[in-house]
Amino acid sequence: MLRGWEFQLKIDVNSKKAVYLQIADALIKDIQIGRLKPGEALPGSRNLAQVLKVNRNTVVEALNVLTIEGWLVSKERQGTFVADVLPAFEEMPIRNHSIATVKRTDNKHYRIQFDDGYPDSKIAPITELARAYRQIFNLKGRWQMMGYGNELGDVIFRKEIAHMLNLQRGMQVNEHNLCITRGSQMAMYLTAQCLFESGDNVIIENPGYKPAWKAFKESGAKLLPVNVDKDGLLIEEVHGWLRSGKKIKAIYVTPHHQYPTTVTLSLKRRLELIKLSNEYGFTIIEDDYDNEFHFGYRPVLPLSSYTELKNYVYIGTMSKVVAPALRIGYLACNNTYLMQKISSLRKIIDVQGDNIMEQAVLQLIKDGVLKRHIKKATHYYKAKRDLTETLLQKHIQNKAFYIIPDGGLAFWIVPKKQVEWVQVSHKLKEMGIKIITPDAYSFKGFANGLRFGYGSLLENELEAGIIALASLI
Repeated sequence: MLRGWEFQLKIDVNSKKAVYLQIADALIKDIQIGRLKPGEALPGSRNLAQVLKVNRNTVVEALNVLTIEGWLVSKERQGTFVADVLPAFEEMPIRNHSIATVKRTDNKHYRIQFDDGYPDSKIAPITELARAYRQIFNLKGRWQMMGYGNELGDVIFRKEIAHMLNLQRGMQVNEHNLCITRGSQMAMYLTAQCLFESGDNVIIENPGYKPAWKAFKESGAKLLPVNVDKDGLLIEEVHGWLRSGKKIKAIYVTPHHQYPTTVTLSLKRRLELIKLSNEYGFTIIEDDYDNEFHFGYRPVLPLSSYTELKNYVYIGTMSKVVAPALRIGYLACNNTYLMQKISSLRKIIDVQGDNIMEQAVLQLIKDGVLKRHIKKATHYYKAKRDLTETLLQKHIQNKAFYIIPDGGLAFWIVPKKQVEWVQVSHKLKEMGIKIITPDAYSFKGFANGLRFGYGSLLENELEAGIIALASLI
């Protein structure tokens, strides 16, 4: 029911501005001129979609943006309301040339860039982080924090991360077996350099995450690929490498949302992998790169949460949670000797991390800002995931297979016919569209699949890119 307020907006289909942003800006205007007053209830997304004659997901995305920006508040089982305290004028986002214009300044050759699952930086709590950073610097920076700190990271920050891992991911860690790093890739490098010696063998997923492979090869390790299906890596192929007589030092896995296929490692295979790790003495290196964004009822707990697992290194990041430019990652390890080696190497290559930034993020955690942001961002990305699913059904369903991911920020699209990806990439480039070709994931040659990141793209970019891709496969 629309009550006494009627939404008057004519959608401009030719505008460079995405439809959901047109809706969001029109709502802001009505709030600013007083047609919508603080505390007033908005009609449901279904009703608004019917009035505007647009997809309901488009309306949901607009409402999520305004909730994140502070114009609206969502109350459980009650609905969506205009916020009692509205954002200040200087905090208003600039949309007159669309966000896409800002994003493309780093690469003028492309109008659309499909990444492998980057978050949308425009919804990051940058204002809150900058405020916290200034406060920490002014209070502590001049004296307490200008000297060298601990090479493993600020101890209070490590305690907070350990508490989060124990509470939310079922782990049993403390600040002593936790190291804060400058992103997950640094955590990967430290692990590789301290765990492997030249000639050691490490099992990897295929397709998989090549930056991790490079870190392993840099340490002298040899890569042994294992294929992936709808239930994750094939344990029988792991058995095959173990029966081959090769001494396996470690296995690298992304069990929560396998990179790049997004599938979750099944419970049966998880238990089998843990049993093999304990029996043969190899370490499980677990990369949990996007644990926070899960759209189901309950995320699957990490392998590293199983108390019976004897040797693990667990790697995570805060870059997707806060902002890609924030280089804070972490690793947890239950091997004391390995942790000591990691600590010593970290001190050689980087005496300490950014203590002030760690304290600023810690403040966001303690103030509840990060928790609220993750909740809002999860709703935002779920709506965008659903929109992407709708677009794929509309334009590409008859040409490719895909599963609907229950988390993360990407789809894995597999054409029903073999595709010459180099040619497709060149043709898309001529249209001003960039993709990551599947050789970026495969151990040899090309995987016949495409990791399709949707998190950082606008609605019109998603549809235009999907239509272009459909025309070539």
